[in-house]
Amino acid sequence: MMWKVYKTEAVNGKIVTSKEEIPETKGVYEENNVINIYTDVAYQTWEGFGGALTEAAGSTYNLMDEKDKQRLVSDYFTEEGMGYTNLRMPIDSCDFSLGHYEAYQKDGGALDMSRVQKNLMPLFEDIREKYGKSPAVMLSPWSPPAFMKTNNDRNHGGSLKDEYKAEWADYICRYIIASRELGIDVRRLSIQNEPNAVQTWDSCVYTPKQEREFLNTYLRAALEKYGLRDSIEIFIWDHNKERLLERAAAIIDGETDDLVDGIAFHWYSGDHFNSLKMFRELFPEKKLILSEACIEFYKFDKDNVQVNAEKYAHDLIGNLNNGMCAFYDWNLLLNEEGGPNHVQNYCDSPYRFDRKERKLTRNVIADYLWHFAHFIRPGDVRLGTSTYTEELEVTAFAGKGGKVKVILLNRTDRPLKANIRFPKLKGDDGESFVKTVIPPQSIVSCE
Repeated sequence: MMWKVYKTEAVNGKIVTSKEEIPETKGVYEENNVINIYTDVAYQTWEGFGGALTEAAGSTYNLMDEKDKQRLVSDYFTEEGMGYTNLRMPIDSCDFSLGHYEAYQKDGGALDMSRVQKNLMPLFEDIREKYGKSPAVMLSPWSPPAFMKTNNDRNHGGSLKDEYKAEWADYICRYIIASRELGIDVRRLSIQNEPNAVQTWDSCVYTPKQEREFLNTYLRAALEKYGLRDSIEIFIWDHNKERLLERAAAIIDGETDDLVDGIAFHWYSGDHFNSLKMFRELFPEKKLILSEACIEFYKFDKDNVQVNAEKYAHDLIGNLNNGMCAFYDWNLLLNEEGGPNHVQNYCDSPYRFDRKERKLTRNVIADYLWHFAHFIRPGDVRLGTSTYTEELEVTAFAGKGGKVKVILLNRTDRPLKANIRFPKLKGDDGESFVKTVIPPQSIVSCE
C-alpha cells in the first residue's frame, strides 16, 4: 500500500507544499521514533469546518473581480480545496461590521434585513452555488438593541434589561426565520457571543445565572412559540476555554439538559485543552465546537506568519484530541488592514484583499488549515494516538471504508523522524509502518 504524504514547509524563504508517495512496510520492528495510530480506538465524530461570514468579509468580497471571487469560494467550499461545510453569521452588527446596524423594528414590523442582503448575501449566494446548497449556518448575537440594555449602548457590555428578555428571545427567533427565508440554512444558535467580555464594540454580559435564566425561561418559550426547537441546536458560553467548564456546570442541569446541545468556545486565552477533556468526561452527550479563532494584530506579530500558522495548527490538534467536533474560523476574508472593523480591532484571516493593488492573497494560515479541512471530512471518526515526543504533535481520523488520515505538526527548528505504526488491539496481522521525516517548522498530512 502506498501512502500519499503532503508536506508544507518553508523552502528558501517561501512556504511550499510538496507531495510524495511512501510505501507501507510490514514485518519490521521499531520501538524508537514511533507514532501509534490505534484504529480500534474511536472517539468523536467530526461534523465539519467553516468560517464566519461577517459584514467585513462580505463587503470586501463585493470589491473583488469575478476571477478572485471564484478563487476564494472554490478554495473554501469545494472538496478539491478546504471543503468547508459550515458558516457562522452574526445577528446584527459585530466589531467586523462597517458600523452599527440591526434588523429590529420597534413597531414590531417585519425585520429589516437590507444590510444582510447588501453586504452578506452576494458572498453567501456564490458559496451556495459553488457548494451546491446552503452550508449549515450558526447564528450568534453580539448585542441586543441599545434600548434593551442596562447601559443603553450596543457597546461596552451592559446587560439585558429584565423587561426586554422575552422580546429579545422573540427577536432572535424571528431573525432565524427571516434568515431562513433568504435561503440561509440556520441550524445552530449560540445565546451570546463572549458573554463575559465588556468590549469597545457590540457586547453584552450574561452571568451564568442570567444565561441559564434567559435560556430556560425566555428562549425556551420563544423557540416553542415559533416551532423552532427541533430544528435548532443551542450552544452556551461561546467564549474562551479557561472558564468553559464552570459555565457548563452552572447551566446544564436536569431542567436545562434538553435545551443545551453543546458548548461553544474561542481560543484567545490559551490552550486549556484539559478543560475540554473534563467537559467531555462530565457531559459526554454534549458537543464541543470552536466557534471563533483568529490572529489578533494587537496581540500577535502580524508579520510572523509562520509562527501564527503554527499556533493555529497547535490549537486545532489539541482541541481535536480533546473532543472538539466542529471548527468555525473567524472572518473568511478581510482587507489589507485586517478590516474593515468599526473600532479598528484589526485581525488576520486566511485570505486578504488589497484594495489598492486589487490583489487577493492566500495567507500561510490557509495553507495550514488546508491540512485539516481538506482531509478531515464530516462523518470521520477520531482515532486514538500516542507519540514518542511532545515536540511532534499528531491527530488522526478514519473516514469512509476505514481510510486513515494522519496530521503531524513539527514546531521545532530541526527535522523529526516519524515511524507511523498501526497496532491492532484485536487480531495480529503483523506490524506495519509508514516511515517519514517531518521537516522543521512544518505540517504534514498522510492518507
